[in-house]
Amino acid sequence: MLEGIRTTRAIRRYAAEPVPDEVLRDILFSATRAPSGSNRQPFRFMVFTDTARSREVKELVARGARDIWGGKRTNEGYDEGSGQRPDSPKARMARTMQHYVDNFAEVPVLVLAINLRYRGKVHIEGASIYPACQNLLLAARGLGYGGALTAFHAPVEADLTALLGLPEHAQIAATITLGKPAGGHGPVRRAPMAELVFGDTWGEAPSWAVDPEGTRFTAKMPL
Repeated sequence: MLEGIRTTRAIRRYAAEPVPDEVLRDILFSATRAPSGSNRQPFRFMVFTDTARSREVKELVARGARDIWGGKRTNEGYDEGSGQRPDSPKARMARTMQHYVDNFAEVPVLVLAINLRYRGKVHIEGASIYPACQNLLLAARGLGYGGALTAFHAPVEADLTALLGLPEHAQIAATITLGKPAGGHGPVRRAPMAELVFGDTWGEAPSWAVDPEGTRFTAKMPL
């Protein structure tokens, strides 16, 4: 389990092959085992593979992906500064994301994670759905598959809600793509633990907050 946590990368490039039904069963079963507030289990998952409806949904979310990434690429200057060096982390991320967005409609599996709100529209009970999403991604990793969680549904959520006939209290909380990695999993890169974990004084890490030997790092994105 710990190895899976350390090596579950966001996978955005997929082999052109379907995900077998039995694999989807095991991945989604793991998602449904997640905890939720008061064990209400308000999460629902809609899974889209290669039916006519699935292709329509994928095309619709692909439109949202283009809207979000196009704005993010410009607003956050992905093509400026270090982004002009092809070998920089910034440029590599931009290439990966552009490929992901350009090919989004062709992903093997698209999952919509849906939260059934029970406290009114002003609340997002993320604690009751995002653990299920993480279970899903970890299960995919354990079975040799991979995925990425996005909010690409946001610009087209109203259209998706109408197309799928979702009830009024349903909120799409995440868009998750799944497939066989075209590359591979490996150690994830994050900021050093001492920058993220504090003791009883804000900004001061406890003495035990030391990363294991061999940990690979990357800088945090600015807040």
